[in-house]
Amino acid sequence: MEQQEQQRLVRRYYQYLKLEKASSANTIDAYMRDLDKFLTFIKGEGKDFTQVELEDLHHFASMMVDVGISSTSLSRILSGVRSFYHFLVLGDVLETNPTELMEFPKRPQHLPDVLSVDEIDAIESVIDLSQQVGQRNKAMIETLFSCGLRVSELIDLKLSGLFLDEMFIRVEGKGSKQRLVPISEKAVHELQLYFRDRNLLDIPPEYQDYVFLSFRRKKPLTRVMVFMIIKDLVAKAGIKKTVSPHTFRHSFATSLLEGGANLRAIQAMLGHESIATTQIYTHIDTSHLREEILLHHPRNIRKQE
Repeated sequence: MEQQEQQRLVRRYYQYLKLEKASSANTIDAYMRDLDKFLTFIKGEGKDFTQVELEDLHHFASMMVDVGISSTSLSRILSGVRSFYHFLVLGDVLETNPTELMEFPKRPQHLPDVLSVDEIDAIESVIDLSQQVGQRNKAMIETLFSCGLRVSELIDLKLSGLFLDEMFIRVEGKGSKQRLVPISEKAVHELQLYFRDRNLLDIPPEYQDYVFLSFRRKKPLTRVMVFMIIKDLVAKAGIKKTVSPHTFRHSFATSLLEGGANLRAIQAMLGHESIATTQIYTHIDTSHLREEILLHHPRNIRKQE
């Protein structure tokens, strides 16, 4: 189906919601935003919405979960997609509705917490920069949030993988798969301040390429150390949420998605196995990834304001 015809059907669907369904303005806006997420995904798969099968819907739902969408929000999004396909069947555009057998997610007992930008600022504000490790901890928090790293990726981050002039870092994820991740200007600034202190350390040769080091042991930070640092800072900031290193990764993805970033770009940034393969970079080049982060990450949005 040609692009113009697809756009015409989407406009007809908007009129259907407004006139025939008599939906409220807020409901219509929510349905159209959610539909846009789905249509963007389908386009990235090289299909148009008349070619969608149940497997595509399951893949879309899985990807939404990966970027931190709650079960409640996912149910709303899928409900909107189902409504759109119901409209296409009513209009004789399609003979069958591919969403009929689609299962809606069950509400989990516990949803992971997300930190707002203000809460992350609060965590950073309680860091004692007069202490030797203070700037290291601030750079660590900012890198976690600005790049959406796993804790294992953070502690394995290498100086040789930093391209700060170009505002990229090279990350080694699961299965030793490498990816380039854009980094915010604020994170770059905090790292450069940290390097002033790091350069004073007498680091053993085997650890000289690691970014984040224990000042006492002169070795890379461990997972447990990062967990304990974050736990202490969160308590000092008076934040009652359950916060771990993964919370910053989850907050990174959620912030980008809510800001309107491309879903597939976020998936590639996070390095999820479902799409973070060599093939994905034939569809999303690194310049586009950097553009998505610069446009939609809250650190960069605030700077523009």
